[in-house]
Amino acid sequence: MNKARLIFALLLCLPLMSCTSTASEQTENVSLQKHQTLGLPVYVQIFKEERVLELYVKVQNKYQLLETYPICKFSGGLGPKQQQGDLKSPEGFYQATLNGLNPSSQYYKSINLGYPNSYDRAHGYSGNYLMVHGDCRSVGCYAMTDKYIHEIYAYVESALRRGQSSVEFGIYPFRMTAANMDRHRNSGYQAFWKELKPGYDYFEKNKVPPQVTVNNGQYVINRPLSFGAPTLDYALTEMK
Repeated sequence: MNKARLIFALLLCLPLMSCTSTASEQTENVSLQKHQTLGLPVYVQIFKEERVLELYVKVQNKYQLLETYPICKFSGGLGPKQQQGDLKSPEGFYQATLNGLNPSSQYYKSINLGYPNSYDRAHGYSGNYLMVHGDCRSVGCYAMTDKYIHEIYAYVESALRRGQSSVEFGIYPFRMTAANMDRHRNSGYQAFWKELKPGYDYFEKNKVPPQVTVNNGQYVINRPLSFGAPTLDYALTEMK
C-alpha cells in the first residue's frame, strides 16, 4: 500500500475506531493519523451559527475532514463584516499565506484571513487584522482555545511550507442547506448569502475547494482549485 493510500485508510478510520479500544489506544491512534497528514494541502470551513471550524486535508485529490473544532468566540452575529469598528466577524472567501502567520501573536498564535479581499474592497468595506487566533477573545476575529489554534496553525503552516501557495477559508453564516436558507429567508443578508451558497454546494458535492473570483462586485464560483494555483486578488495580510 503506497503512502497516499495508507493515509487515506487512516483518515477513514478516524470516525470508526473500535469501541473496545482503551482511551489511551484511541489517543495514540488519533495522534498517529494526524501525524501522517501533517504537511498535506489543507482547506478550512467556518460556520458561525454552528460555531465550528472544520479542517480538511487533501488525500487522493479529495479533501477529507480531519477535525471539527468548536469556536470559542466570534462577535457581531450573522452577516458580513462591513466596516472598521462594527465588531463583526467576516463571511466570505478568504485565504491565508505565510506572511499572515504569527507564531508569537498577542492572542497566542494567529492566522490572518486577508480581510478585506477584492469583494470587500469592491463594496467599500473596511477593517484589518481579521484573524483566526487563540486566547478565546474576539472583537471581530474567530477566537479558538490555545490548544485548538496550536493544532490548526500547525497544519496551515506545514501546508504552506510544503508548497501550498495559500490556504483557502470558506466562511459561512451557517451550513447552507436549503432548509437553513429558507429559515433565514427574511434576512437582509439573503442576497449576499446566495452568492456564498454555490461555493458551499460545490465543496459538499465534490470535496474539492471551488475557485472563487469577483466579477462586478459579486462572488463567482468557477472551477476547482488546483494545488498551488493562484486565485482571488486578496489583500496583503498583516500580522498582529
